This record gives sequence, C-alpha cells and structure tokens, in this order.
Amino acid sequence: MSISILILTLNEEPNIGACIDSLAGFDDIVVFDSLSKDRTKEIALARGTRIVERPFDNWAAHQNWAMDHIDFRHPWVFYLDADERMTPALRAEILAIANDSSRTEVAYYCGRMNFFMGKWIRHAMPPGMIMRFFRPRSIRFERLVNPVPVLSGPHGYLKNYFEHYNFSKGLTEWFDKHNKYSLFEAMEGMKLRGQQRAGIGALFSRDSFARRRAMKELSFRLPFRTLLKFCYLYFVQRGFLDGHAGFTYCRLQAIYEYMIVVKMRELARAEKGLPS
Repeated sequence: MSISILILTLNEEPNIGACIDSLAGFDDIVVFDSLSKDRTKEIALARGTRIVERPFDNWAAHQNWAMDHIDFRHPWVFYLDADERMTPALRAEILAIANDSSRTEVAYYCGRMNFFMGKWIRHAMPPGMIMRFFRPRSIRFERLVNPVPVLSGPHGYLKNYFEHYNFSKGLTEWFDKHNKYSLFEAMEGMKLRGQQRAGIGALFSRDSFARRRAMKELSFRLPFRTLLKFCYLYFVQRGFLDGHAGFTYCRLQAIYEYMIVVKMRELARAEKGLPS
C-alpha cells in the first residue's frame, strides 16, 4: 500500500499486537520505540515491522525527530499510538487520498472513537480532530505534550475514524500517565499566560482546529476550571447520554484539569521564590 505507518511505543506489550494486526496489508510499518523494557519490540518484529529506537524527551521533539530521521518508504504517513486501531472505512479513505495526485493538501486531521468501560463514549469523549495523516516533509510539531502541528501547505479533514482504547492498561496507568501530562500542560499554560492572547474571533473560526486551539488557550485563563470542565463535558457535550461510563469519564477529566491547575500554581510560586 502507498502509505507508511508510524506507531509510537513505550512498554506497549498489551496493545502492540492488536494495533499491528489492524494494519494488515500495509507494507511499511515503523514502530518508533522509546527503549521499552517489556516484549513490545519482540511482538512487533514477529509481525514484520521495522523498529527505530530513541529515548523519549518530549512529544514535539520526539515526533520532529521521527519526521527528520526515519526513512519512510512512501510519501504519506499515518500515525497511530499502540492503543489505537485502524478501521476498514478509514483505510479505504486514506488510500484513495494517497493515490490521488491531484490533491493539494499536505496533511489531514482525523477523529477517533474513544472507548471506556466497554463502550464508545460518543458525547463525553467526542471524536475531535487531531493530526494523523501527513507528508513528513511538510509538518513540524510544537508543545511538550498534546503536540500542535505546523504545516507548510493546506490541510483537510477525514470523514472516518480510528478506534482508541485509552484505558487499555487500566486506571492506574491512566493516572500515572496524566500525572506526567499535567506537569507538561501546566508548563505550557505558564507560557501562554505571558503571550499575547488570541482574538475572540478565533473561537468562532470555521476551522475546527483553530477553534480548539483558541478554546485551549482560553481555558488556561478561566477561574473554576475544574468545575467548568466537568459541566462542559457532562452537560454541554451531553456526557450524561453515555451513562455511568460517561459520568466516570467526566469526573476523571475534571481531576486531570485540577492537577493542571494546582501545578500551575506551584510553578507560579516557584517563579516568585516561594515554597511549594
């Protein structure tokens, strides 16, 4: 197939096999591993993938290194995490794009079906749009976590979704991971506080990515962020329609938001020379 696949891994023994199995037919699958200590590489090699290794530092630097140093066999790359799965409809859509030489876009945003407690969380955890399909030479990434793409050309949006099993390693792993993410988000929030604010018009942009970025920036400046995050997901996004799983997920996201808030306060105190 005329598309290369990039999978980022770190100790993904429970997930990597199913991820690669969902990619049957792709002839260039690259597992970009951050020095896993489990059987991640063994499982991937047994399924015929290539392995590239590099210690992880932060998301933007790691992904930019991949764009600069991995020799992909095809001009288009689709990026997946190990807890994600390709779907037949999405496969057909990206292949059609890759084989259409008249396309001017250099990248495409894609949504995902997020699963929790055995069900698709349609409302509390909507598909969103994240950058996953691109020409490597036309993209760079910024931010320490949840990286933001910078493109050298026009972009589009895919109609179909991939599957995401964000809680596949259990809640303990989720809390461990988001404890680290919250520090990176707090650091990014402190940066934004010192920058010029985006115009209010960005919140109403026709481009969904521009709207999302503007909302992210605004969120760092709002009071009562933890409560607002829960209310937004549960009532505005109608997370209550997702049942008990949706309620639990909204509470988890509120906890994550609070972790960011208190870490930003800690960073602010440190800047003033005050104790934690």
